Amino acid sequence: QLQLVESGGGLVQPGGSLRLSCTASGFTLDYFGIGWFRQAPGKEREGVSCISNGDDSTYYLDSVKGRFTISRDSAKNTVYLQMSSLKPEDAAVYYCAADLGRRFATVQAMCVMHDEVELWGQGTQVTVSS
Repeated sequence: QLQLVESGGGLVQPGGSLRLSCTASGFTLDYFGIGWFRQAPGKEREGVSCISNGDDSTYYLDSVKGRFTISRDSAKNTVYLQMSSLKPEDAAVYYCAADLGRRFATVQAMCVMHDEVELWGQGTQVTVSS
């Protein structure tokens, strides 16, 4: 069974940090583009950061550039999202997803046209509040 499991969410004060993990089972993450997405209450889901297979090129939403970093750990079959200098507007349910069909030519395309991404995790809640 192909599955993605997110972890690492929680409550953090503004300015704090969290590291989200996305671990795959049933397939190897290295072979596919992987993205982190978020959805806050009453808002559309948006692509936060995506990383390609192969050359590990990355894309970041403008509002998280310089604060978030996406990375892979092949040995653990896991993709991370390191989040620093968190703001209240970063609060959302964060999801990871895998481009199993290799539909997207670029990581930006994956992050923007995420409705076409095939496999999603269940999400992890991030709350930023004092």
